[in-house]
Amino acid sequence: MTLAAVAKEAGVSMPTVSKVLNGRSDVSRTTRAKVERLLDVHGYRRRAQSVSRSPLIEIVFHELESVWAMELIRGVESVAKENRATVALTESGTRHTPAPEWLPGVLRRRPLGVVLVFSALPEDIKRQLRAAAIPLVVIDPAGDPAPDVPSVGSANWAGGLAATRHLTDLGHERVAIITGPEDMLCSLARLDGYRSAMTMAGLEADPRLTRFGDFHVQSGFEHAMDLLNGTDRPTAVFAGSDLQALGVLEAARIRGLRVPEDLSVVGYDDVPLAQWSSPPLTTVHQPLRRMAEEAARMLLRPDAPGTAAQRIELATHLVVRQSTARLRKA
Repeated sequence: MTLAAVAKEAGVSMPTVSKVLNGRSDVSRTTRAKVERLLDVHGYRRRAQSVSRSPLIEIVFHELESVWAMELIRGVESVAKENRATVALTESGTRHTPAPEWLPGVLRRRPLGVVLVFSALPEDIKRQLRAAAIPLVVIDPAGDPAPDVPSVGSANWAGGLAATRHLTDLGHERVAIITGPEDMLCSLARLDGYRSAMTMAGLEADPRLTRFGDFHVQSGFEHAMDLLNGTDRPTAVFAGSDLQALGVLEAARIRGLRVPEDLSVVGYDDVPLAQWSSPPLTTVHQPLRRMAEEAARMLLRPDAPGTAAQRIELATHLVVRQSTARLRKA
């Protein structure tokens, strides 16, 4: 399919089709949508070598304030350095999708590829990136990416299972979980792993001990303050992130509970600061840096823009430190 044929079918000029491909703003919304639809229908793919590309990899977050994000940045940076490229950081949108105003900028920058820390992309964004030969990969998707979107994630269900089995094997029966947001696939997968481990141990998961946080310290602290208030408190808490686990440790201190003598705590991610908490945190290692490296390598394959979507899921494993102990019988 040639651009001339697309222009003829759309009833526009060749320069107009070129403007759409180059992300120019001086094209009406209706015309742009018509041209993009025809390019997509006819499977048009612009050759990467014919495009003037900036030697950079763009990584897009909805927030840049956590150590979790820093691990992903370091992973992309290591691959970029190997390929003599630089990394551009963008903060945009919500945890589900970047803001609409991000697209014109990335089309102007023309990076080697885009790593998106989001769950999904609107169809129009996917069409325009593909037409401009800008490959994309979604990393640690918050939802279930469409089949045509390459993604890199980790074994969240297995991680939740391992964390909870560790606690039940230590004799804990009242195990609470503070997972992430209720609309994120990784949060729900860790919760399912927790429930499966409780069932395997012959225990019933008390719904009052299930909380949804936001992966940050404050939510872990607030939920733990509530969970640890009263006599019928849990003897162990599985926090869906290391940051939430730090909040649990602080709540335990305020409630006068010793960790791990009175309360066992397991985190998730195994970010560098986990080993420096007091006590050092038992946690599930999520290979964040490697996930980012794999995503960047997928982008830099010579055939990346035209390949079928690939989905990679990396293994997680439990790292036992000093924040968990066998339940002491009263």
